[in-house]
Amino acid sequence: MTKICFLLLCHKNPAQIIEQAKLLTSAGDFIAIHFDARARQSDFQMLKSELGENPNVCFAQRVKCGWGEWSLVQGSLNALNAGYDAFPEATHFYMVSGDCAPIKPIGHMRKFLSARSIDYIEHHDFFKSDWIKVGFKEERLVYRHWFNERNNKKLFYASAAAQKFLGLERELPKGLHIMIGSQWWCLRRSTITKLLDLIKRRPDIIKFFKTTWIPDETFFQTLALHIVPRDEVESRTLTFLSFSDYGIPTVFYEDHLEFLRAQNFLFARKISENATGLRSALAKDFQSDREVTTGPNGRQLISYLTARGRTGDRFAERFWERGSRIGRQNTLQIILCKKWHVGKRFANQFGAIVHIPSMGYLFEEPGSNLPDLGQIEHSEQKRNRHRRAVLKLLFERMETNRLLICMDPSNLDTLRDLAGDRCELQVLDVECTFDDEYLVGHAQRIGLADRRATVESSRGLITTLRNNIRVDHLDLQEMGLPGLFEVSENSSQESNAVALAGFLKIPQHRAEDLAKQLIFE
Repeated sequence: MTKICFLLLCHKNPAQIIEQAKLLTSAGDFIAIHFDARARQSDFQMLKSELGENPNVCFAQRVKCGWGEWSLVQGSLNALNAGYDAFPEATHFYMVSGDCAPIKPIGHMRKFLSARSIDYIEHHDFFKSDWIKVGFKEERLVYRHWFNERNNKKLFYASAAAQKFLGLERELPKGLHIMIGSQWWCLRRSTITKLLDLIKRRPDIIKFFKTTWIPDETFFQTLALHIVPRDEVESRTLTFLSFSDYGIPTVFYEDHLEFLRAQNFLFARKISENATGLRSALAKDFQSDREVTTGPNGRQLISYLTARGRTGDRFAERFWERGSRIGRQNTLQIILCKKWHVGKRFANQFGAIVHIPSMGYLFEEPGSNLPDLGQIEHSEQKRNRHRRAVLKLLFERMETNRLLICMDPSNLDTLRDLAGDRCELQVLDVECTFDDEYLVGHAQRIGLADRRATVESSRGLITTLRNNIRVDHLDLQEMGLPGLFEVSENSSQESNAVALAGFLKIPQHRAEDLAKQLIFE
């Protein structure tokens, strides 16, 4: 009898993970959970408390995962080893994420998998296919990557450039034909047995892939094709997913139910965490004996609608077209601060406390350290021209529904534009005091004064700058933003704590502790 062990990679939303695990094991199947070690320990303890007594659930050894890194493969291997050892009855191992949901009944899934003795893993020739649309291709393999492109962009590209200059290209592992494809695969137990044995016999394989870039798209895909005859592997994923022109996955919402039911796949990704009605309906389908029907190819339909610049709530919009939206499901939090070093310090402090990504002065600072967004992020001009698109892409890429950025208080045109979106907007106005020397330095930084300017020679300019700061503050107040909060260097800690509690949505006692730590210099 077909029994599935789901390998779940996740890093957030423990309540949703618990619901997902209970659903997937409700008919006697199994699940091995890898919960990112970067996530909060309290969230992991919640999972253990709720699922630890379930005999069909096991937990993998946790590692800290980073996008594009070997750690994602290591997390997958840890889940695979845990499920392989814990559940000897499992006949198939199916990779899923916390953003996945079943779109077919479990009975249909078992019949589908038992009908043919094959593995399902997308695989394309790494060097001959056009699977990689933008960015590094051969460089992913032939150079060693020790730095994360998202976190250490300069070191990532400098390291690759140095290796290229010095001619340090490396050989591929002996006998391996490198393949590439989706990380969401389903493999038979016999294949997993061979794969784990190969890894033990060939330590050079692990050593090689540990320093490749985005190995979760090549590691399992390459090894599966090395150990299984080609006629026993179908090059497809059983998880329905589609991508925009920028390589961002389509997110599915409440009105996609019938669309997803009609797809010739077993799961779908990515389901919005706010689409509770969609998840509930799909969960009922999973446990039912509903008759399965299929409709038009979903990826082609989404591509068609996107290419025509379709607007509306269903399917994917073209972000760069007029009418781009950040989306009502997302919360954008903005720190307005004239002293950029103070604004960035606050953003880093707050982001660490409430566990949300902080992106700094996204629309004003030329060198913002951003993830790859399909080159739209490369210049300050592009980011400002497509500001809502950039934010929408960031929410998707960072896999979050809360994002924190900084803005200069003079950039009210951008703030007005963002306030017109349907997203939840919250603004913290940080009021600092400015002595004359700071304002002269500010004038030099923005090109209003040369490097030789002094306080004495810049009296008129200082007066103008102080007046502009005052006018910007008045204009901000007149905008009537519903989510506007204010902290000030001259306000009491109690007053600042009230503003921080409202802005960050944290308890008052935590806000009071944070207010004591604020440094406005």
